[in-house]
Amino acid sequence: MKSILRRAALGLAAATILMAGHAGAVQAASLVQISLWDKGASTEMAMGLAYATQGLDIAKATMGIKASPGAVKAGEVTFKVINDSKDTVHEMIVMYLAEPGKPLPYLENENRVDEDKAGDKGEVSELDPGKSGTLTVDLKAGKYLLICNVPGHYGAGMWAEFTVDP
Repeated sequence: MKSILRRAALGLAAATILMAGHAGAVQAASLVQISLWDKGASTEMAMGLAYATQGLDIAKATMGIKASPGAVKAGEVTFKVINDSKDTVHEMIVMYLAEPGKPLPYLENENRVDEDKAGDKGEVSELDPGKSGTLTVDLKAGKYLLICNVPGHYGAGMWAEFTVDP
């Protein structure tokens, strides 16, 4: 009888440990792989490809951001960012879109987004070619835009929509 009770207690303990481990895994940060890419410094930079531009043809972009996956659950999100360029510095900034489909505030004289007004949630600052960095942020459900805000890059199509589901 003691043997049966001991086995039952050990089984219950193992089940509890497994369930606790599973609960911890559910709360772990979502991981998003980010590639910052371009067609090379010798390629003329496209213009007029900022998010929400009328008649936008993103296929003409000479640089961009690829996020995988493109959607995660709300909570802690870790972005692992790599600059896949061979010769150009890039960065990745997470912007909350309070009004999806509307242009971000832009500083024409600086050829970049006004980060303070746009809803900057965090960034991996300027990365040299081939370098990487990480950013972990707590994100609520909604639409976001991942951008490179090095002057001219955002307008050349260096952005990606990103969704955080409830």
